[in-house]
Amino acid sequence: MSVPILNASGCLDALVAPDVARSLDAFVTKTVTPLPREGNPPPRIAEADGWMLNSIGLQNPGIDQFCGDVFHRLCDLEVPLWVSVGGFSASDYRVCCERVDELEAVQVIELNLSCPNVDEAPETIAELVQASRAATEKPLYAKLSPASADIAEVARAVADAGVDGLSLVNTLRGLFLDPVSLRPRLALGPGGASGPALRPIALASVYACANAVELPIVGMGGVNSGQGALDLVAVGASAIALGTVLFSDPFAADRVRDELEGEGGSRGFGSAAEMGRIAHVSA
Repeated sequence: MSVPILNASGCLDALVAPDVARSLDAFVTKTVTPLPREGNPPPRIAEADGWMLNSIGLQNPGIDQFCGDVFHRLCDLEVPLWVSVGGFSASDYRVCCERVDELEAVQVIELNLSCPNVDEAPETIAELVQASRAATEKPLYAKLSPASADIAEVARAVADAGVDGLSLVNTLRGLFLDPVSLRPRLALGPGGASGPALRPIALASVYACANAVELPIVGMGGVNSGQGALDLVAVGASAIALGTVLFSDPFAADRVRDELEGEGGSRGFGSAAEMGRIAHVSA
């Protein structure tokens, strides 16, 4: 049994090359909201010191256009589809889930409950999940923020509200300054920080949530190698999502998958999946 490799939401566009999409075990869309969003003004991406900072602001065409031509382009990729949905109220999540529920080809709906690049304060996470659960029978995965004071408690709350799995983790809020002007490098100042430096934070989050709930977990955050993926499997992830690495290496899924299985085999296991949760085993 192999460990599925996905893309993190927002890291590949619907216009992605088919060969890139087919290197994944499932394709996760950018987050879709009820109404179209232009997103934040540029510049909205910057790199420094092992991090990438982005402030896209949930730019998307809105659920109506998504369910039309965007969805048809995604179906042409011939890869299992996960759709990420978001918003700023329980009603927003309900509307999106109702529409996506009608799309037979969608296997999973991922609830973006943790975007750091929008200003609106949503209702409580449990209410958002409950509204989503009432709107669809499709599997729901909750994408959570590593900035939570107690992410394990949040995981228990969304589990009780009806999610079927977790996506861990989203980006952290960060800020880069230009070294000459000492002004923020992104137009709106802070943004979501991702990249290799996020890995130990992702590991701690997956470790805590795997102890708190009995749900499948898609682990993500700084994975750019088989060893990085194996670490997440060892703390409780049952699937891996690649994010920042796809910007420089679009076919990273093939390489990471091979490296991951090799890491398992080098330790005497038949597959990397057999090492699931091994970090929780007492010596």
